Amino acid sequence: MSFKRPMRSILGLLTLLTLSTVLAACGGDSNKAPEPTVTRAAVVAPSATATSAPAPASLPAASPVGGSPVATVGGSSMTREEFQAQLKAAFPMEPVGNKGGSIILGESGDISTVNPILLFDSATLNIVGTMFETLVGISPVDGQPVPGLADSWETSADGLTYTFHINQNAKWHDGVDVTADDIMFSFDAVLDPNTGSLYTTIVNEAVASYRVIDADTFEVIARDRFVSFLFNGPGSVFILPKHIWETIDVSSWSFDGGSTGQDPARVVGSGPFKFKQWVQGERVTVVRNDDYYDVVPNIEELTLAIQPDAEAAVLALQGGETDVMEIIPPAQTQSVIDTPGRTVDVYNFYQMTVYAMNLDSGVTPFFQSKEVRQALFYALDRNSITQNIFFGFGEPAVGIQPKLSPAYAPDRMTPEFTFDIEKAKALLASVGWTDSNNNGTVDKDGEEFKFKLLYSGGDATVDQLVAYMQEAWAQVGVKMELDSINGAAFTDRLRNHDFDMYLSAFGLSADGDQSTLFSCEAYLNGFNFGKFCSGAWDTLNETQKREFDPADRTEQLIKQSQIVWDEQPVGPIRFGIARTGYNTRIHNFHPTGYGFLWSLPYIWVDA
Repeated sequence: MSFKRPMRSILGLLTLLTLSTVLAACGGDSNKAPEPTVTRAAVVAPSATATSAPAPASLPAASPVGGSPVATVGGSSMTREEFQAQLKAAFPMEPVGNKGGSIILGESGDISTVNPILLFDSATLNIVGTMFETLVGISPVDGQPVPGLADSWETSADGLTYTFHINQNAKWHDGVDVTADDIMFSFDAVLDPNTGSLYTTIVNEAVASYRVIDADTFEVIARDRFVSFLFNGPGSVFILPKHIWETIDVSSWSFDGGSTGQDPARVVGSGPFKFKQWVQGERVTVVRNDDYYDVVPNIEELTLAIQPDAEAAVLALQGGETDVMEIIPPAQTQSVIDTPGRTVDVYNFYQMTVYAMNLDSGVTPFFQSKEVRQALFYALDRNSITQNIFFGFGEPAVGIQPKLSPAYAPDRMTPEFTFDIEKAKALLASVGWTDSNNNGTVDKDGEEFKFKLLYSGGDATVDQLVAYMQEAWAQVGVKMELDSINGAAFTDRLRNHDFDMYLSAFGLSADGDQSTLFSCEAYLNGFNFGKFCSGAWDTLNETQKREFDPADRTEQLIKQSQIVWDEQPVGPIRFGIARTGYNTRIHNFHPTGYGFLWSLPYIWVDA
């Protein structure tokens, strides 16, 4: 599961900050992680081990990705033509050798909806993001805002008013023109608390007002001069067709046929692919939109084929039943590299594996003390997790800003939280948790320290990780029971705050803003499921959102990272490196840390 917000067009598929059955898609880097570039470990030059250096420079490689995406005050955006030129300069594109054919993604998780405003997880984003668009997208080159449904936009001199110019050739899949009325309708839907969108809070905090100027022009006014306004405002609102959804009460959207796929005629987007079929638990299929206003895809069809588990997905890729797997499990990465006709792209991305505690004392009393939270973290040997469970892919997380982030600053984080069983025991004892009954479990006021970990099981890596965590915490007298649940039931439990602790992975956004994870307001309409609330963190958040100097803003983000690192509302286990495996019959496929499927319109497959 990965995640932040859905700012993306098909040319800018942002890694969404999702939270679904994600650890199966929880990638790893190596401790000798390459610089943030894409390198291809090809069959002709396989790496010797999981911790080998990046593939030789003679192999195909994409341009570096990185930087600190921020908005500007005043001026105009990059045009669509300028963006296309940037892509062609950054990524090698072979001439199209074949029109037609299909690609099959093999993943162990199903999607949860075909309504983009209700999406929650990365599997859903990968499919729904081919059919629906936002006004602005994210460049796979450097993470900067680029044209989406809007060809361009201007920002007023005071940095508050954004005027978006919608592509005049954009049409819905049923042939109806896309207009500013659709944009207005979609903003209204996201901001309606009855819709059930997890982006209500973040959009509301950014957007003061919006209005239709004419059929192809839409104006949005920011509440203040926000650095990440394009990410948190227009970039967080997928656009739906008003004529399809205006008669449906938003409170019933989640089970409406246009969201469940049971009424295909109402799954209508504006993107390069159109909805065909969703057989829940089996497959989802989208087909090429020949009338797309931008780059029309070369392939005819894209299918997500649901696999029983990650290991089965690897076998399907190796056996030719599927063509692409977003994250190869660490134990199988080398075997995929060694499979003729298969390759693996290894690249940094914005993912962090965490366990998160419920800090609501009305749900569980165990995690109210910082000493307890720190003790649990000290008791985990995260270096061992990286080497022995993730086969050297990944690095122990230090702070909460991954390697691609400008605010990645492990040397600034204190304490170090090196593996220390005795330190963990001492911290527990300092707040009254001792083994008074000599039964191996610490207790306090007659109650044993015993809780449940909510996670999505069935993946070998995840199952091994939770087994290790259970054993490690037992060494300090803490008893953890396992509560495995998959699919929508897992996300429902999180949204209802029905857990003691959960394990997952977040795919964070390129701008470094983590409001939807850690701000106090994100508890009800965001991803702050554990109810962490820090006045100091929120104060810094108000500052960083308005700081346009990159160096000063980075400093604010680092300070925020330090607060979470010290308070430990989440235990950041590791930062990941993606390992995307695919069949070499696919050409012009360039996954990056800013987008897994951004290059889909450019892909062609051998006949």
